[in-house]
Amino acid sequence: MTSTPQQQDHSEYDVVVVGGGAAGLAGAMALGRSRRSVLVLDSGEPRNAPAGHVHNYLGREGTPPLELVASGRAEVEQYGVRVTAGRVATVRRWDRAGTGFVVSTEDGREVSARRLLVATGVTDDLPDLPGLAARWGRDVLHCPYCHGWEVRDRRIAVLAGNGMAMHQTMLFRQLSDDVVLVLGAEAPAPGEADLERLVARGVRVVADPPVEVLAERDALRGLRLSSGEVLECDAVVVSPAFRARVDFLAGLGLEAEPLEAGGQVLGTHLAADATGATAAPGVWAAGNVVDPMAQVIGSAAAGLRAGAVLNADLVEEDTQAALHPHGADLEALFEQPGWDERYAASDAVWSGRVNPQLAAEAADLAPGRALDVGSGEGADAIWLAEHGWQVTGLDFSVVALERAAGHAERAAVGASTDWRHVDVRDFDAGTERWDLVSSQFMHLPDGGMPDLIRRLAAAVAPGGTLLVVGHHPDDLPTGLRHGHRELMFTPEDLVPALDADEWEVRVAEVRARTADGPDGAPVVVRDSVLRALRRG
Repeated sequence: MTSTPQQQDHSEYDVVVVGGGAAGLAGAMALGRSRRSVLVLDSGEPRNAPAGHVHNYLGREGTPPLELVASGRAEVEQYGVRVTAGRVATVRRWDRAGTGFVVSTEDGREVSARRLLVATGVTDDLPDLPGLAARWGRDVLHCPYCHGWEVRDRRIAVLAGNGMAMHQTMLFRQLSDDVVLVLGAEAPAPGEADLERLVARGVRVVADPPVEVLAERDALRGLRLSSGEVLECDAVVVSPAFRARVDFLAGLGLEAEPLEAGGQVLGTHLAADATGATAAPGVWAAGNVVDPMAQVIGSAAAGLRAGAVLNADLVEEDTQAALHPHGADLEALFEQPGWDERYAASDAVWSGRVNPQLAAEAADLAPGRALDVGSGEGADAIWLAEHGWQVTGLDFSVVALERAAGHAERAAVGASTDWRHVDVRDFDAGTERWDLVSSQFMHLPDGGMPDLIRRLAAAVAPGGTLLVVGHHPDDLPTGLRHGHRELMFTPEDLVPALDADEWEVRVAEVRARTADGPDGAPVVVRDSVLRALRRG
């Protein structure tokens, strides 16, 4: 017996789909089958609800719209997709830089989503003609492909309300010999060329504005015209104004834009590219909200495409997160709040032992003034102070500096240490100089290390030593370095930052040592070591 996935029942999802019609459910299908957690929020107002059947949907021709939706819901729920009723009120981002969202419904619920698929469709704003709205989707029509076959060879009246009337008239003339173009009170008369086309196809033009749609025994009777005459017909064709349902996206800077065709503004839509991506990062759209004239099968295809592209986008984000477990955004790894939180979360982040390359390289140096860059909890600075150095420790974590000062006092070297709250990316020594400037495992994103080396070099006194140690790219296979290849460096990467006329490079090599691997077993790691003497 084959089991099916259980529906997700939580408030955090990979994707929230707003709109449970053909586009939204097709997108949810692609995502659910890709094992994404998906919530579909549907307001229960499908655009095609008044219609009796869906047409041109290969394999489901003539299916009632609500039956098609119910079938689609059951299908996506097999793959763990959760479909629930709800009207979205607002959407906001988790933070300014991220692509995650908080989706709020009108009934007070909130859910979070990494991505958003908008499939809310459009509202058809119908001409303000008494009796017309009640017949909408039955014998008041707009699309010859959706409903034309059903009124073939019948009496059809096309209401001229905008620039689409001529186009609609010709399409419906393909289906019936009895087609009348009725000019509204503000509709311009056809031009000479259009009039010739209408006459050639046997289409009558009535310049008597309609004032009411008439029905008897739940069937269309015809149009009452301003003259009082009744134009009998079996179907009325109108061109509604399309209004995209996107007000809830205002908080993301997204709004409906004019939809133009043939030089005419037909309403509004939400702009998106061929994949469904909108101007707002993390937001895709599909179906009638993007293309109000798309039929159901086209909307479903667009939703499927958007769902597939959404999944690929999430795969890339997941891959980056695997490469960078502390956060896909590398810059966040180099901001004070994150490190303060990391230090505060435990009694000790580091071992409390001196870094081995510092101990090896500083052992033969005469004590003087030392600058420890990125001092953390103070182990290196305390070791130097215990060996006779007067040490300045720099770090941008207040929590780390307070902890380091406490460790120094307990080690009885508090008088030999000075702790400064400094972001090394802004470090400027000014006129101050040190006999040893040590940077142990300081790593900066975006190729920032050479610039840091130049600024640290300026802080070294004549005859002093610059010592820089970091993780070598060969450490990646050990699983210890979280995939941050762009942060790692080789000694050769740093040497060009030093002026050869001012500096003598004494060590530029890679040293192997043993460390505990991710599973606790020993692994061999490699340190990039650069030691240089400033010429006196």
